[in-house]
Amino acid sequence: MAKIKLTKNELKVQKDALKMYQRYLPTLILKKQQLQTEIRGIAQRAMAVRKQRQELENGFGDWIAVFSEKDAFPEGIVSVKNIRKGKGNIAGVDIPTYEGADFSRGEYDLYMTPLWVDIAADHMEKAISLDLEAQVLDEQVRLLEKELVATSQRVNLFEKVKIPETKANIKKISVYMADQQVSAVVRSKISKRKIALRDAEGEGQVLEL
Repeated sequence: MAKIKLTKNELKVQKDALKMYQRYLPTLILKKQQLQTEIRGIAQRAMAVRKQRQELENGFGDWIAVFSEKDAFPEGIVSVKNIRKGKGNIAGVDIPTYEGADFSRGEYDLYMTPLWVDIAADHMEKAISLDLEAQVLDEQVRLLEKELVATSQRVNLFEKVKIPETKANIKKISVYMADQQVSAVVRSKISKRKIALRDAEGEGQVLEL
């Protein structure tokens, strides 16, 4: 605990600080709860997207063997040309949002390549798009978890350090000032008694202290 001045001005400083901590703490707690809720929700969405991706792959299981046949399935037929991302904000945290992706198709001989290649390419684009969406959701979780750690640290700092420390400082200053006031009253009374005694002795009277 830092050394504090045992003065009236310092008492006001400590009381103002305590009011500030007590005012902001509920806001920080609400932010912490909001972040926890959002992280759970986004993590669940990412899981749902990956499940959809898996279901797409399972439903397209007949093509899996074909994907590995380079002669049958042209290499580089599907590539990501552009990933469209937006910006969002959750609890004061800027996050990326997934808005889709643009794909390009490689050139291939329309006469020599089976018709199902176009269907397979469409499925590949859907699968890649779902992968990209899941990655953006993962990034959202990462950013929110980083903010959650910082917010939790602030909550702990206020709850376990700043508020107890400030209350202790206020008590210490208040007790000291009360003791000083009592001492001043006692000194004042003693001084008055001494003056009265001196005056009485000058008049030949005796006063009891």
